Amino acid sequence: MSTSHDEPVVYPFNNAEELALSTAYERARHEEGLLRVRLPYGEPAWLATRYADARLVLGDRRFSRAAAQEHDAPRQSEGRTDAGLLSMDPPDHTRLRTLVTKAFTVQRVERLRPGIRALAEGLVDGMVAAGPPADLVEDFALPLPVAVICRMLGVPEEDRPLFRKWSDDALSTSSLTAEEWEKSREELRAYMAGLVAEHRARPADDLMTALIEARDGTGRLSELELVDLCVGILVAGHETTATQIPNFLLTLLEHPGELARLGEDPERIPAAVEELMRFVPLGMAAGFARYATEDVEVGGTLVRAGEPVLVAVGSANRDARRFDSPDRLDLGREGNQHLGFGHGVHHCLGAPLARLELQEALRALALRLPGVRLAGDVVWKTEMLVRGPRSMPVGW
Repeated sequence: MSTSHDEPVVYPFNNAEELALSTAYERARHEEGLLRVRLPYGEPAWLATRYADARLVLGDRRFSRAAAQEHDAPRQSEGRTDAGLLSMDPPDHTRLRTLVTKAFTVQRVERLRPGIRALAEGLVDGMVAAGPPADLVEDFALPLPVAVICRMLGVPEEDRPLFRKWSDDALSTSSLTAEEWEKSREELRAYMAGLVAEHRARPADDLMTALIEARDGTGRLSELELVDLCVGILVAGHETTATQIPNFLLTLLEHPGELARLGEDPERIPAAVEELMRFVPLGMAAGFARYATEDVEVGGTLVRAGEPVLVAVGSANRDARRFDSPDRLDLGREGNQHLGFGHGVHHCLGAPLARLELQEALRALALRLPGVRLAGDVVWKTEMLVRGPRSMPVGW
């Protein structure tokens, strides 16, 4: 059985300038017990790399996210996040999440599909009208989810560029000092507080107004919780989707003919999105440590009370114990219970919206740009929690 006295391995493993999953994960999945790792900041942690172990840690109430605030939590950046749904346990987590969940139900999100489809098609048509090459990130992948989440929150269109920097800062690793990270967060909070005040004075038919009414009507939200909830929805509501759209296209371009086949049979797109979510390891490293509240055995390792565990979702999604031929992209894969949107109480709140946006993005590209190809070098995001192109020139 592994023990906390094992010498920790330097982590993260993945390279920022590609989408490959480090072979170190495969070695870890075949070793007994959990791996002991050390990130650039914080205390050492256990790393869960197998599917069953990942589901256990993500889903078991004996592992706490809130406890991370009481520890020097393992992390990639000097700055420490101390707010938002991801830092809470039930019942506080349940109280806040319940207020937002109804905005992201499958049924409510599905009503957004015609508008999102028109937006995606319009962005591609704009690229075609301007002529190649286009930057897939700036001209398509970023504006699509930003427009959707800003509409939902009632953010004025002219303010949307502000969020590029704030969102990058929120997900930055070593590029910011703790002071710079804190300053950026307070700027975003101040902007959002001003937007809340405007919505309070002039209510609208949007998510922010609904959250304000929940806060003012029942007192179930403090003002800071309301602001941080809106900040969290805004950052989480666009950054990962904006990053996965070019990641998905890059992956499809490495598998010739797959994009064309999706265009010939768009009914295959939902399953393709699930497989791409499984196949593409988005994160640079596992994050958001869970702390054991009592001694728990995980995958042959006794995790002591007060010890942190990191969950490597990208590795779990490539576990041969759960997925046949896990390193093969199979767009028709069935029973695809990947962990790309997490698991347990912190399962991604916006998963229905992200799925819809990714489906409509692929549909617009497959139907309107079937001959899309790379037209230059990809510039990768670096020093970020997520991996993906910062710019991606394409032709057709």
